[in-house]
Amino acid sequence: MTTLLLSHDSGLRHVTPPGHPERADRLRAVMAVLEDESFSALAREPAPEADLETIIRVHPAEYVEALREAVPAEGMVRVDADTSLSSGSWEPILRAAGGAVQAVDEVMEGKVSNAFLAMRPPGHHAETSTPMGFCFLNNAAIAARHARARHGAERVAIVDFDVHHGNGSQDIFWSDANVMYCSTHEMPLYPGTGARTERGAHNNVVNAPLSAGDGGPEFRDAMSSVILPRADEFRPDLIVISAGFDAHMRDPLANLNLVEADYTWITQKLMEIADRHASGRIVSVLEGGYDLEGLSRSVAAHVKALMRG
Repeated sequence: MTTLLLSHDSGLRHVTPPGHPERADRLRAVMAVLEDESFSALAREPAPEADLETIIRVHPAEYVEALREAVPAEGMVRVDADTSLSSGSWEPILRAAGGAVQAVDEVMEGKVSNAFLAMRPPGHHAETSTPMGFCFLNNAAIAARHARARHGAERVAIVDFDVHHGNGSQDIFWSDANVMYCSTHEMPLYPGTGARTERGAHNNVVNAPLSAGDGGPEFRDAMSSVILPRADEFRPDLIVISAGFDAHMRDPLANLNLVEADYTWITQKLMEIADRHASGRIVSVLEGGYDLEGLSRSVAAHVKALMRG
């Protein structure tokens, strides 16, 4: 059994304004580091486009159509202060969602042990009918709903270690007792959600906010004392990781001090839970990470751990 890497070069054609942190160079940096010989055992497949039936388990058809119609024939349009669509955005939006779905299919069918989706744009800020925070479709949420609908997964845990709280994922699953959303993130920071008191309608939301200046010890303590025990108790049939690497000490958009070893550690801990309850099934989707060196080194650590390296 092996680790599957899904990506597509259309991710380079989602163009953002000059100087924008969520840029095509992020995907170039990730794919370059994963070309190293140490990753030769990865199974590699192109991320396919998601179909409407899959997307509308999370996002209304009217929202999807409005988003598609907002894509400009040329140039760029802003959908909010920091989120833009370009003429090349629609295909990678669909392939980011479709890659997450394909990852679920192959993991749930036992074709691979686990999977990592290296695509952009990211997804965890996208709410049911609202694009925001560089995100349009919520790829992790689409993956979780697909696992439930297509593969009969009774319980799915989403674990989000992006430095920004995944408000979209929390909003989508707030009233869904079959999906647990867990997050570490810096507070106060965009988007302003993620307090410990936000627990979901079925006590299915677990937030463990961190403070500016916190590093590996505080991150590991939050995971070990709050999130990992709750995820373990939930006994998920699948773990979906919202893998943002902007809590890295080099990242320009936040103030946490994680290093590569912290991403190795949390990946291994989540794999232990997946081994106990989910036959090892993990689907990891790329979220944030805006310093190219910190991003590429962190992705390498994460994927090596998925490969049980």
